[in-house]
Amino acid sequence: MLLNNFQADLDYAKELDKKDSLKGFREEFYLKPGTIYMDGNSLGLLSKRAEKTLLQSLEDWKEFGIDGWTQGTYPWFYMAEELSKSLAPLVGGSPEEVIVTGSTTVNLHQLVSTFYKPEGKRTKILADELTFPSDIYALQSQLRTRGYDSDTHLIRVKSRDSRFLDEDDIIDAMDETVNLIVLPTVLYRSGQILDIKRLTDEAHKRGILIGFDACHSVGSMPHSFSEWDVDFAFWCNYKHLNGGPGGVGGLFVNRKHFGKMPGLAGWFSSNKENQFDMEHTLTPANSAGAFQIGTPHVLSTAPLIGSLEIFTEAGIENIRQKSLKINQYLMNLIDNELIDLGFFIGTPREDVRRGGHVSLEHEEAARICKSLKENGIIPDFRAPNIIRLAPVALYTSYEEVWEVVQILKKIMVEKQYEKFKNEREVVA
Repeated sequence: MLLNNFQADLDYAKELDKKDSLKGFREEFYLKPGTIYMDGNSLGLLSKRAEKTLLQSLEDWKEFGIDGWTQGTYPWFYMAEELSKSLAPLVGGSPEEVIVTGSTTVNLHQLVSTFYKPEGKRTKILADELTFPSDIYALQSQLRTRGYDSDTHLIRVKSRDSRFLDEDDIIDAMDETVNLIVLPTVLYRSGQILDIKRLTDEAHKRGILIGFDACHSVGSMPHSFSEWDVDFAFWCNYKHLNGGPGGVGGLFVNRKHFGKMPGLAGWFSSNKENQFDMEHTLTPANSAGAFQIGTPHVLSTAPLIGSLEIFTEAGIENIRQKSLKINQYLMNLIDNELIDLGFFIGTPREDVRRGGHVSLEHEEAARICKSLKENGIIPDFRAPNIIRLAPVALYTSYEEVWEVVQILKKIMVEKQYEKFKNEREVVA
């Protein structure tokens, strides 16, 4: 996204803030005075509405006890399905294809257990070498439980430059031995968006099912999972969707797979009309609800009710446009102020290939992140050399982005980072 008449001064940042159609949503969030939060791609901030819906669910528990399952402001028994109505437009599915449940890795285990059906030559799972480690651990585990050697049966497509993936390389790896493909929508380090539709089309041409980890895209950009004919997807709701630390995750299952018995069945896999029949034969829901396993984590789900209200009002297309613009502004400032200080932007420049954060590379990244925190900036570090900065459309201002770059420049010029060790903290 080109910025008209870009200027590197503060007045230009203030002018962009005046024209920002989403600026009113900033008041919805708890912003710590004296701090600029740039880590919303790891954990989104608490909104006042998320706090309100959590407290209301506690009130329902206090008032109704066990009757809170069917009474109160947000009855617990139907909470996941009700939330699907608000979440579905963000991922481009129908409410029946979406469910709020589990966690990212639990949902991945569920989906692989359901859709990975090795047969004949088709026994391998295709992933990539840049994906988040938890996905790899889960896929290796799934292969081992089927009696396969995960070293030989998990294909990890290599990156040509350790930053990005080339879709041609992924497609070339879709051979007759591949049974299932699991890829990220957005790479968690570089922020690259994969061509989801193209990869899905190519997988299906070869008779291969394909699913996506959407943790780093849901809430920052639109999706069209149904239209793209994606078989399944899964994600967390605590990053761009601001659902709270450890909040309940979500998954999408294409309606063409409805009626398929879940690989990991549980009580909440049931059709809700039959669930309390207490039969020992599962009657699964004819929707994504069938891929639930256990009882919903009500108090971890409740904040998402309020958070999704904000997304419905703001509109995901508007959020994406602001995200692209403010991240482009950040990159322009980096080009103008920081490139001569040893920094490199390791994120795609093209809008269509860039997610909701900027990866700034520097050999002293760990020390620089510590210095940023000392200066009131909350960044994100990824070993060995990445500072992830995420201006979030709903609560980050252009003036804050300008301030972040000025502080980064000051840290480098004054060598403030040299007082710290160049190693990550226990939680990076």
